[in-house]
Amino acid sequence: MNIDTKDNSMRILLIEDDIKIAAFVSKGLKEAGYVVEHFINGTDGLSAAKTESYDAGIFDIMLPGVDGLTIIDDLRSSNISLPVLILSAKRSVDDRVKGFNTGGDDYLTKPFAFAELLARLQALIRRANHIVEPNNLTVHDLTIDIRTRKVMRGDKKIILQPREFSLLEYLMRNANRIVSKSMIMEHVWDYNFDPHTNVVEARVCRLREKVDKDFEISLIHTIRGAGYVLKHDT
Repeated sequence: MNIDTKDNSMRILLIEDDIKIAAFVSKGLKEAGYVVEHFINGTDGLSAAKTESYDAGIFDIMLPGVDGLTIIDDLRSSNISLPVLILSAKRSVDDRVKGFNTGGDDYLTKPFAFAELLARLQALIRRANHIVEPNNLTVHDLTIDIRTRKVMRGDKKIILQPREFSLLEYLMRNANRIVSKSMIMEHVWDYNFDPHTNVVEARVCRLREKVDKDFEISLIHTIRGAGYVLKHDT
């Protein structure tokens, strides 16, 4: 179950000076139902954060004008409790600790898959709003546990690789809805992914082998010319 962003138009403040990353994140968030306001420099982003109302923020650290950590520190000093997900190419433990100590709520290193960013963002919003989301997603006799990453089809345990699990989770969150190859690429793979490869088709094929093989009812369907859908035809 996703937080229903389409009805309440949750607003996300994105401060990112890399145009490619910003476009990747903005498109994905908008498809997920969020309203996104993007700034390419820290000065304008900080001004917006202090004068406008947002449900969460996604801040890069290295920004022109005012850097991301300074923005967070300024917000916390002003008693603004906006949940903030930090984006950074810095991967060291010290950098992550510095981000948390400054007041960041989560830290995601680049490159990243959109599915992980969305999951982390939704977790921040749930905590800020005290929303409890079920750990399990179920379609027919297929169940996945988001927390433990356990997958069951009836009484059979299905072992998936991390990318396969992300793909299945995305299909299940969009059950009965056709998702295109490009949508899958943007939500499951990162922004450096080469769209001209056939990796999506290959992964869906492997996933179908694990999820549908040996079962009378197939759940993963290919819609020719449109994409894929996970559904139980009754």
